[in-house]
Formats: sequence, structure tokens, C-alpha cells
Amino acid sequence: MNLRSIDLNLLVVLDALLDEAHVSRAAHRLNLSQPAVSNALQRCRKLFDDPLLERGRGTMRRTARAEALRGPLKSILSELIDLVDPPETPLNRLRQTVRLTMADDPISLIAGPLLTALQTTAPSLTPIFQPWNGSAAAARDLLSGETDIAVSVFTNQIEGIKQITLLDETYVVAMRRDHPVAQTFDLDAWLAFPHVLMSGTGDAQSPLDTQLAALGLSRRVGAVVPSFQLVPALLAHTDHIAMLPKRSFDQKAHPLLTSFDPPIEVSGFPLHLASHTRQSNNRGVQHVIATIREIFLV
Repeated sequence: MNLRSIDLNLLVVLDALLDEAHVSRAAHRLNLSQPAVSNALQRCRKLFDDPLLERGRGTMRRTARAEALRGPLKSILSELIDLVDPPETPLNRLRQTVRLTMADDPISLIAGPLLTALQTTAPSLTPIFQPWNGSAAAARDLLSGETDIAVSVFTNQIEGIKQITLLDETYVVAMRRDHPVAQTFDLDAWLAFPHVLMSGTGDAQSPLDTQLAALGLSRRVGAVVPSFQLVPALLAHTDHIAMLPKRSFDQKAHPLLTSFDPPIEVSGFPLHLASHTRQSNNRGVQHVIATIREIFLV
């Protein structure tokens, strides 16, 4: 038999005909016209060289060949469905890696709660936290497929990249508790001492410097570090001060440090989670995204 000559749609119609043993009911079930189903029955009879359904007294009855076909036919159709549209693997059995790119400060907020949640919901899903080289590099990695999820501040919408806002962050000015200006902190004190600046790209200026320049002011950057996690130790043992994200600073509650609101109005920043639209149907990636969003709702 030439399999190329077989119309698979015939098998779908035959399955309904053998279940219903009635042309009109099969047509209604398939949302087809009765003549179309009758024509399909004739083609099936020719294909299997058997009447399949025979007229009895006011009804139709399945032939012996038809009865023998019912089970195998259902199995074949079920396997075809699984082949074309396979069933989803339960999350608790999903084996997958998900690559995430973010700076150390977001990692410190996300990694622990994420792993805690995944060990219950998707224990075989492995997050891989990749090195941080700035938001521009993270965007490029999303576009190229080098990473699956990026958490950063993205100032522009990027075609093909879906962004959601995790939180709107503000800054605090941090210093050691016994800092010389800890009791008299003001604008002059803020500008009098060297600042520690965090930059993943090594830049020695930030938007704050532009803001200060517009007011005719300036600060001295005393150190640039690639990681927020390095800053508390530097502040605890020097007279340096730093602007740090408030949520992270409050959660860590460093015993040797204190914080103040900036002495001028300083814009905060939205923390975005971004992924490529090609990942929209990736269950592992979408589960990690949903879990991270829940972390920031707490």
C-alpha cells in the first residue's frame, strides 16, 4: 500500500463513524456536512476493502473488520496528536537550564528566593547566573540567544525584547556609623568626602554627576568597583560614602553602616526583567520569570 495516497483526515472521520455507527451523528460531532461524511465513508470502505458499517433494521452496525479497527485506530490517532502536539512535561519533572544575566545586587535579591521556590516547583530546573558586563551587553545577549533572561535598567524599548518592571528603586546615601559627618549629614558633607561608584563597565561617572553639574556642583569619585557587594566593606573601614539601592541596603542591614536620604532629589530607577519574544512558549524560562515576579511582590 502506498502510504502517500492515504488522507489522514479520513482516519479522523472513520474514528467518529465507528464510535457513532451513524453518519448524521458523526457529521454533527465533526462539524461536517452529512454528504461529506458519507463520501468519506465510501473512501474508507475502498481503502479497507470492507463495508465497515452495514445497514440493519433502522440502524447501522459495525462489521467485524470495523470492530477490529477501533482500538488500533484510536491508538494511532493518539500517537499522531502526541507527535504533532506533545503533552507538556510537568514542571516538577522538567529538566532544563535557564541562563540569567544581572549585576550582583539583583542576584543577591533574587538567587536565594528563586532557588527556594524552584526546589519545590521545578527541582530539575537549573538557573545559570552569567557574568554582568552592563545593560547594553545584556541586551545584545538576549538578541543573540546567549542569555534567556536579563535583569537590568533598560532605558529604551528594543524590538523583539519584552520588558516588565520588577520595582521602582530609590537610593540612599550609605556610610559607616561613626563617619565624621554621620551626625551632621547635609549637602556640603555629602560632597566633601570621596564617593564609591559601582560600574560594571568601569565608568567613573554616572547620571548623578550630570545632575550635580547642572546645579553647579560636583563630587569626587574616590573608587570605582565592579560589584555592589564590595561597597559595604569599603565603607565600613574608610571615610568613603556611596549611593546604594535602598531595597538591597535595607534587606542586608549591615551592622556597621547607616544611611540617609540624598540631600538633593535624586531620581531612582526602574528595575526591568527582559526576555526575547522567542522565549514566550519556553516553559522553563516563563516559570523562572513568573517566580522572579512573585519575589518582588512580597
